[in-house]
Amino acid sequence: MAEYTRTQVLEEAKRLASMLANTEEIDRFKQVEAKINENQKVQKLITKIKALQKQAVNFQAYEKREALKRIEEEIDRLQNEIDEIPVVQEFKETQIVVNDVLQLVSGTIAREVTNNVIESTGGDLLAGETGSKAKKNHGCSN
Repeated sequence: MAEYTRTQVLEEAKRLASMLANTEEIDRFKQVEAKINENQKVQKLITKIKALQKQAVNFQAYEKREALKRIEEEIDRLQNEIDEIPVVQEFKETQIVVNDVLQLVSGTIAREVTNNVIESTGGDLLAGETGSKAKKNHGCSN
């Protein structure tokens, strides 16, 4: 069985990342992100929210609780307004899809590494035990 250096594994990870960056899901994400960046309504709302967040920090520092509460309510209202815009909903959906793909890939890698360790030690895949644990559990005990 071949052994690999950490550098070789990282090079393969970069190659895999490059492949992922060129999938249909990531391409769609980039397209929708560009639409959001071009959407004037979204950008105006984001600018307003950022300005209000700065005010909120100042009100918090000076313990102006009532003013802070009003600002936070306005931020929530603007955030809800942004969330209602179809392109924003589309963006959130593409984010979920991209995250699902990344979770699938990382989960597959983790599972395959575990299975490889179990198999290479003569373990039991169904029990999820490496060879050293399987021998300990199934060996003769006096």
